[in-house]
This record gives sequence, C-alpha cells and structure tokens, in this order.
Amino acid sequence: MRARFGALALVAATIGSAVSAQQAPVSVTIDAAASGPRIDRNIFGQFAENLGTGIYGGVWVGEGSPIPNVRGIRTDVTSALRALKIPSVRWPGGCFADEYHWRDGIGPSRQRAVTVNGSWGNALEKNDFGTDEFFDFLDQIGSDAYISINMGSGSVKEAADWLAYMTADPGTTAGAERAANGHPKPYRVRFLGLGNESWSCGGAYRPDYYVDEMKRYARFVRNLNLEQQGTDNPAGGSVAGSAPMQRIAVGPGTPDTDYTEAVMKAWKAHDWSWSIEGLSMHNYTWVRWPPAYASTGFGEREYATLIQDTLKMEDMIRIHSAVMDKYDPDKKVPLVIDEWGVWLAKLPGSRDGFLHQQNSIRDAIIASINLNMFARHADRVRMTAIAQMVNVLQAMILTDGPKMVLTPTYHLFRMYVPFQDATRLPIAFDAGTYRFGTVAIPRVDAIAARAQDGKLWVALTNVDPGTPVRIDARIDGLAARTVTGTVLTADRVDAINSYDRPDAVMPRPIAASVRGGRIAVTLPPKSVAVLSVSP
Repeated sequence: MRARFGALALVAATIGSAVSAQQAPVSVTIDAAASGPRIDRNIFGQFAENLGTGIYGGVWVGEGSPIPNVRGIRTDVTSALRALKIPSVRWPGGCFADEYHWRDGIGPSRQRAVTVNGSWGNALEKNDFGTDEFFDFLDQIGSDAYISINMGSGSVKEAADWLAYMTADPGTTAGAERAANGHPKPYRVRFLGLGNESWSCGGAYRPDYYVDEMKRYARFVRNLNLEQQGTDNPAGGSVAGSAPMQRIAVGPGTPDTDYTEAVMKAWKAHDWSWSIEGLSMHNYTWVRWPPAYASTGFGEREYATLIQDTLKMEDMIRIHSAVMDKYDPDKKVPLVIDEWGVWLAKLPGSRDGFLHQQNSIRDAIIASINLNMFARHADRVRMTAIAQMVNVLQAMILTDGPKMVLTPTYHLFRMYVPFQDATRLPIAFDAGTYRFGTVAIPRVDAIAARAQDGKLWVALTNVDPGTPVRIDARIDGLAARTVTGTVLTADRVDAINSYDRPDAVMPRPIAASVRGGRIAVTLPPKSVAVLSVSP
C-alpha cells in the first residue's frame, strides 16, 4: 500500500511538473537597437486570376448591376481591399495568363470576344474585365500592376503590343488606341511576369528552352511609359514616380533546382540587351495532390497536418536561395513567391475548376507563419502574392451575389499592415513544441520590426489549439512603457466567418502589461497577436 501511494505521488509530481513547465512563460528577447533588412511592402501582394468567381462576381459585377459599383467594380470589395494597403496585384494569371489574348478584352464590351477558359472549368470568358478595367480596379484600391504576359500560346509581338497599349504615349498608334478607349494617360506597369509555371501549364518547357525564350521577351517587351524610365530605388521595392518596371522570370515550383540554376546562370552572364529583376517561386500548402483536405468541418488532426505542411516553405526558400546566392551573392535579384497559400478541396456543390473554398482560423494562422518566414528571409524574399484575392483558394473576401464576408485571412493581413516596409529586428525565443499524433511542430512563432514612424511592432503566433501561452518579452534598447494590441482567435480550429455569422472570427483587443520594461501577454490557443510597443 505504501509503495502504491509512493507511485501515485510520483505520478502526481510528474504531472504537476509537466503542467508547470507547460505554463512557464516563453521568454522572448528583442534587440530594438539593432537594424535588419527591410520587410518590403511587396511581400504583402495579392493575386487575382480570371478563375471561377474571383473576377466575375468577386470584383466585377458590371455597371448595370444592382450591387453598388463604380464603373462595374463592386464598391464593398474595393473599400475592404483599400484597408489592406495592397502593394501589387498579379493578373490575369496563373495558368489563364498563357491562354489570354489581351485584344479580346479591350474596346466596347459588346464587341469583345467570348472565349472559353480552358484552364479553369471551361467556363465562358466574356472578357468584360480586361486591361482598362484592371487598371481602374487598381486605382480604386491604390495598388500597383503586376502583369503576367502570355508566353504559352502568345508571341513576343503580342506581348510587346500589349505593353505598348498600356504604356505608350497617346501620340503613338498603340497609345492612341488606349486613349480612344478612354485612357489617354499611360498606365504604370510596375512588375512584368515573363510567363507562368513554364515548367507545367505555361508550356512544359525544359529549363534551357525557357531561358532562351525568356531572353527574347525580356529584350523586346518594353515599358514605354516615360515616367518609369528613371533610376530604381536602390533599396528595392515600390517607389513613387519614376520606378522602372521589374521583369520577373519563371522559377521553381518544387525543390528541384533545374529552373533556378538555368535562369540564374543566364542572369549572371547577361549583357546590356536584356536582364531580369526577379525570380518567381510557387509553393502551396496542400499536403498532397490533388488537394483533399476540407476547408470546413475538420478536426485537430487536419489542423496540425496542414500547419506542418506549410513549414516546407522554409525549405523551399533555403534550397533555392542557396542556388541564387551562387550566382547573385549580393542578392540583387529577389525571390518572388507569387503564388502561395492553402489549397483545399472545393466546397461541396461548387463547380469543378472554380477552386472555391472556405477560410478558417487555421488558414489565418498558416498565413501568419508564411509571412513570418518571408520576413525572416527579407534580404532575398522581397515580393509575394497570396492566392487568391476574392472567392478563390485562400481568399481575403468571399461574395455571393450582393453578400460579402471578410475572411480570417483578411483580418490577419490587416493586422500585419504595420510591417509593410518596416525594419526587421532580431528576436530570440524558445518556440517549444506542439504535438498531435505523429505531428511535432514549433508551438510559438514571432517576428519584430520597427515601422517607418519609429513604432515597434511584434507579431506572436500560438499554434497550439488547446493551450494558452504566456509570453515574457524583454526589449533591449527601448524603455517600453506602454503596449497595446489585437488578437485573432476562435473557439474551434475550423471556425469560419459566414454570411450568417460574418464576425465569428474577428480581431479583438488583447490585454498586455509592462513591468520593469518587460512585456507580459498571454496568447489564447490557436491565435495570432500583434502588439504595438511605445517608450
């Protein structure tokens, strides 16, 4: 009996020690006096492909629609997107870009071609939303253009003619045609994608063949806007006024480095006649192909497995950055991750090829982990585009006729706005481990930065869906006196915002305190908090 009580006491002591260790605060140290790379605002870019209801119904409803709109572009969506301070929008694709012929989408709408979107569900493409509508949309949300040209079924001449239509002086034939369509002032094309997934849906090119074709496009597809002929910002990123167009070559979509090697080797040897200013990379969170994980009604196993899968982004960045470093040790060419996000099974009843899925607190946590990884690699990763903006994949916004709802990922992006163009600060912490079954992943993630106005911002993520985490943060180089913040969390791992409950997952104020210059805050389970720290 005494031995039994002794064993029970030992078990109780072990459990107590485990609980105590689990509840011990996570120590975080931030060096506010140091200075790291700039977190380029273009890291927070968006992707809007002619796909499903991403454009038609999501952005474009037409001027005759009863849904409030400005020249056919719905006002509720543009109003919400403006709050995200979106730096750039990639359009028209994606796979659709390599079957898109720009002349189908200009001029009077009644005269535009009606085609079939062979990449996505064989949907009718009425081309109501074309070049001029896209730039009107950008003006309404305050964003730059990232144009993907057709290297698959198009030609160098077609792409060059499109750039002339967008950027040439109205005294030229191309500029006069644009002016006749109501837009005399040349458009600013900030970024130009030289193809899309040319190793697959963009033509299935061998790396060397792609490089040979890419050189021709990089040479002859010119931006003719005289306001963009100046010298670029040496720090990188978007600047007002004379920022030249940056050409982005197709890069990898897997850990295979053949495309990265071929493009970067060619860049290293380029002469005056052509160049590139970026290399793209695509990487989705999906566990396996075809994507089968549900966006609603899932449990902790699916939650943990997908978060584990998104961590492969770190490996992708490291693998391809190492190749880029061989040819570009000064990191002049950014790694542009212009497709990323959670790709899940389509919602039951939705059309094949429309990629319509819901968006949960899990997806917002995954977005925070990815954005944090991009920030940690800000010296090389200086631009990304989440897929996609409205109604497709990991969308910011969902619409259904006149109804609109903001997703948890939208709220996460809005919380991260202060990190745009902020200076990353060194941060150290014990991440710990969250376990479920065979899944073992870091429990805590964090980044810190100094914004352009001098404020210090900290983003903290608690991956554990069942246990809160206490944070004890020391900030060296700053006498912290006040701290405020918001937190995004939910009661279930599959919590979503629906048209019936649009505010189920919303940012809320979080209580944090400062004592002796140290910050104390408790992160709820499955949450992301963003704190503002002031002296």
